Amino acid sequence: MGHRFSKRKLEGTENLSPGRFSVSEEAPPHYSSYSNGSETAVSMETPTRRPSEVVNSRQDNRRPSIYSTMDAMPHLEFYANATATGRIRRCRPSLETNMGDSGRGSVSALQESEIESEENGPGGKTAQPVRFGWITGVMIRCMLNIWGVILFLRLSWITSQAGILLTWLIILMSVLVTSITALSVSAISTNGRVSSGGAYFMISRTLGPELGGPIGVVFSFANALACALNTVGFAETVRDLLIEYDSQIVDSINDVRIIGSITVTVLLLISLAGMEWESKTQILFFLVLMVSFVNYFVGTLIPATPQKQSIGVFGYHSEIFLENLFPDWRGADGDFFRMFAIFFPSAIGILAGANISGDLKEPEIAIPRGTLMAIFWTTVSYLAISSTVGACVLRDASGSMNDSLPLNFSEPCEGLSCGLGWNFTECQQSGTCAFGLSNNFQVLIQVSGFGPLIYAGIFAATLSSALAFLVSAPKVFQCLCKDNIYPFIGFFAKGYGKNNEPLRAYLLCYIIAMCFILIAELNVIAPLISNFFLCSYALINFSCFHASITNSPGWRPSFRYFSPWTGLFGAVISVVLMFLLTWWAALIAFGLIIFLFGYVVYKKPEVNWGSSVQASTYNMALSYSVSLAGVEDHVKNYRPQCLVLTGPPTLRPALVDFVGSFTKNVSLMICGDILMSVSQRNSNDMIKWLNQRKVRSFYTSFKASDLREGARHLLQASGLGKLKPNILVMGFKLNWHESSSKGIEDYINTIYDAFDSNHGVCVLRMMDGLDIRDELETEGMLCSSVCLANDQIKTVFQSKQGKKTIDVYWISDDGGLTLLVPYLLTRRKRWRRSKVRVFIIGEQQTMENDRKDMRRFEETLAPFRLNEGQLDERTVQQQRTEFTWKVTDKEMDALRPKVWQTHLLIIDKRVCVCFRSLPVAQADCPSSLYMSWLDTLSYGIHCPVLLIRGNQQNVMTFYCQ
Repeated sequence: MGHRFSKRKLEGTENLSPGRFSVSEEAPPHYSSYSNGSETAVSMETPTRRPSEVVNSRQDNRRPSIYSTMDAMPHLEFYANATATGRIRRCRPSLETNMGDSGRGSVSALQESEIESEENGPGGKTAQPVRFGWITGVMIRCMLNIWGVILFLRLSWITSQAGILLTWLIILMSVLVTSITALSVSAISTNGRVSSGGAYFMISRTLGPELGGPIGVVFSFANALACALNTVGFAETVRDLLIEYDSQIVDSINDVRIIGSITVTVLLLISLAGMEWESKTQILFFLVLMVSFVNYFVGTLIPATPQKQSIGVFGYHSEIFLENLFPDWRGADGDFFRMFAIFFPSAIGILAGANISGDLKEPEIAIPRGTLMAIFWTTVSYLAISSTVGACVLRDASGSMNDSLPLNFSEPCEGLSCGLGWNFTECQQSGTCAFGLSNNFQVLIQVSGFGPLIYAGIFAATLSSALAFLVSAPKVFQCLCKDNIYPFIGFFAKGYGKNNEPLRAYLLCYIIAMCFILIAELNVIAPLISNFFLCSYALINFSCFHASITNSPGWRPSFRYFSPWTGLFGAVISVVLMFLLTWWAALIAFGLIIFLFGYVVYKKPEVNWGSSVQASTYNMALSYSVSLAGVEDHVKNYRPQCLVLTGPPTLRPALVDFVGSFTKNVSLMICGDILMSVSQRNSNDMIKWLNQRKVRSFYTSFKASDLREGARHLLQASGLGKLKPNILVMGFKLNWHESSSKGIEDYINTIYDAFDSNHGVCVLRMMDGLDIRDELETEGMLCSSVCLANDQIKTVFQSKQGKKTIDVYWISDDGGLTLLVPYLLTRRKRWRRSKVRVFIIGEQQTMENDRKDMRRFEETLAPFRLNEGQLDERTVQQQRTEFTWKVTDKEMDALRPKVWQTHLLIIDKRVCVCFRSLPVAQADCPSSLYMSWLDTLSYGIHCPVLLIRGNQQNVMTFYCQ
């Protein structure tokens, strides 16, 4: 059966009214949907029939076909994020639609219109953004970023310091870190479509906002620093050219600042022109670099002229290669890890393609393929250049033609240069050599066949890298701003044009880069960048590792050439290298991340990205729950786990707050909602309300015909393993006088059912009642569930109780629950200063008050009395049968002493809450009599009263047992 969706109205459907089907038995119908203004219609195509086949068409149309279904074929857009904006998104029909319950043939069943695109061109056509493939969008971009300022201006110097062997080790160590990170990036990027935001998007959607937010800030800042680094490298080269031609502007430092400021401004203008111009510029830079590389390698093969030999360039010599094979540390920077710190920024460009993931045609294909290819070819080039320059150039040379040796010389000469016909001994001993690998940063220019082409390569490498970082930083920062994790940065989230360019973020990145350009020291900026990027790599690798070990069904990358353990290794080695390179910069980076992490944890932004942290939480909860199920119960580990019959928690906040006061961080609390008049309630709104109120509770609803049925099923089904309720908490039924006998029976039988299932029972009564529905209706606030979820009404249990008292009337020994709950209350901050008073027996001065309360008890119960003395025996028997809830004289006489015994009461104004033992009546006690008993025990008390009863099993111990 083929399903076809189209945005245009199909031919031949003009006579079909929207939402109606034309059905035939000859062939299965085809569904199509079309849009007409703000409505969408659904129609069905059937094959054209011959006239002879139309005879019984009316009868056929009356007969339903098994093919008359709203089922849609699988489509990728059905799985898109529902919050995506700027396009029309398809959605599959709901179960209700398929079952024919509602919306039969309705328009909205097949298409959901999200926010319409604002970028509409002439004629109503949507302006299409520019999209790049894996070569131009990722590989070339990454290669240009990796071939940066370090390649041309520092690689030869690093080779002179560390030697060829250690230089290769530095290169391979950097490549190891970046390759492992690239594998992790490839795995994450193939786990689903990657939106804009690059590394930040990947980390945040994998590890959640707590770690994604900090790394978004750090990574954006690191990209801005990298832009400054490459701009300074370009400015240094231009300055050296000016010095060579005696054309300085001010001095060597200020010239770098001036040239760098002008350069980054020009790059900003290119970026503001749009991604299309930026991409064309990058391709031009790439071609220039290719020519400069060819020029360099050709230059190594050309025999060296005397002029080149005077500056230490001799072409390929095995003696020079062996001499430069081992390190020769010099100066303050003469250290392996210092060299690594300076070189590592040359490898940080691996995320250039991922950073513009929103501008790629197929990110899940382009990012792995382009990134790994870029790493391979750039690694080959770095190894080749370091080894060839180490085989062709001496470490020290004077640059003077007078230092050439005649055929028969008698002057003292030391070093390798003597065998090559040159005497550089004097400048080596005095440390005045101006040329050679150790003394000059322009060695690649001197080696090449045509020097200006190397200058062009330097300009292309530095400018292309600076431009790429200048584009990457705003893209990442824009994505962070859109997520609204941190305050005051939403201003930079706005995008412009068909590619949604972050122009405001461009200006911010420009300002940051300009500030670091003013430092004008390449070797100072490079170590800072290394730490920030290593920190990013550590989190990328850790996110891949963490997502893998959680075994979440949502983690299913199509890229298979990775291992969670390589990700963990990459994360650990990145952190270790951070402290080995520049420990103080590492502390700054971690301090910043910890601060930003703490802010996100404290604010708890309302985002849900299905992170691996959530998956890990589920794994731990499941593992601990299963382990707990095998642990035998012990009285010392007893916890009051409460099922609270709150109904909608938003309507009984006092009941929620009170129970939450002694269960928070201690035990389980479940808010039970028995649905008798509504089919369903929005549980997300209820949970949101609980979270905003800082109540740690679950919410569960159950549809039932009455209170007793719903409570009984909730008692049996709520919880998991040992995490099951052992106490039922209810509100007192204030309107029991006006309620029907069935309502009273359900309420009292709910208490009996709890006792029968071996649960404790708590009944909370407040003088003004628990339900705030009338209050909300009076204030005009009872608008919807969303309105209630956002509204927070303060209750007495949210106030500090000060030095008030908690009175406990422990009349019946229930196992200790009556004492345990008040104790748990005093552990909360609001109740910490309250004093617990425990009453066991009555006092003489209360007897008169007790008599008054007993008279009121009998007056309250009068409408429910059978009054046997006023009726004949036959009528009495008949009423006993029909009205089982009525109280007989015998039952009244039997219960009166017990009511008197439990009516112990000493209440003063200092009491903040009163606990009273909940009496247990015999099974044949009428519900009205028991209800009146409970009313008498809690009537007229100004403070909240909790009638509480355990299940007669010990819940605390006075012995070390």
